[in-house]
Amino acid sequence: MEGQPQQFPFLRRASDRRLTQRQRSRGVSLLPSLFTLANMFCGYACVVHSMRGEYETAAPFIGAAIVLDMLDGRIARLTGTASDFGLELDSLADVISFGIAPAILAFAWGLGPLGRLGWAVGFLFVSAAALRLARFNIQSATGGDKRYFVGMPSPAAAGVPAATVYAWPVGLTDYQHALLALPMVVIPAILMVSTIRFRSFKTIDLRVRRPYSALFLIAVGIMLVVTHAQAVLVVLAYSYLLSAFIGLAWSRLRRSAQLRGEDDTSERTSQTRPADA
Repeated sequence: MEGQPQQFPFLRRASDRRLTQRQRSRGVSLLPSLFTLANMFCGYACVVHSMRGEYETAAPFIGAAIVLDMLDGRIARLTGTASDFGLELDSLADVISFGIAPAILAFAWGLGPLGRLGWAVGFLFVSAAALRLARFNIQSATGGDKRYFVGMPSPAAAGVPAATVYAWPVGLTDYQHALLALPMVVIPAILMVSTIRFRSFKTIDLRVRRPYSALFLIAVGIMLVVTHAQAVLVVLAYSYLLSAFIGLAWSRLRRSAQLRGEDDTSERTSQTRPADA
């Protein structure tokens, strides 16, 4: 019996492979998961500060969560540590940071005077974020065009109320003024569950050599964020929101122009065609 492993070494190698796979399935990739946990912490911190009425402190935590959410997936792909566990953990963290946290921030800041309408609109935002993330996971598993998102990404949608509150940290206490906060929450919620395409920046390859002017433009952007953070963040958040409508209008104009060109070509062809004898 002692000589059996030497006679059949392939049996030992197969069992070792199964043991290694079992160990890997039980393990967790720490590096991308740490970024995901930091993302979740930012969402929790935003909720805590929002409940205290510290809106100017709460809103930047959503911005930090957006940056961490961009990093965890990219780091997982670069290090080859992407896993189903990481995908599920990232989705749960995103529901907190980009669903619950911005909804509570918006409610505490401006939707509170609306009463039931206010917390109902906040729940609408949370539901839209959860549905958006669930749809994104399904679409990612089936593939698709990685250049675009179907519907507004939940981090960008959360950035709209976060940037608005950060620019105007004084809360809305009047009912009429609180009505102005409704579009800030309702429009991103509708866009998250819509089928409008938003541009994705995941296809940008950071390993490709770029002109030196690109670094200069990045330096200018950092300078503007540091010196005029409130105005720059509001412009970025609402510009990305409007970019989908601009792209949709542009594509329809191009399509109508192509149709008119085809009609003109067919009309000229019919006019130059000789008449039947």
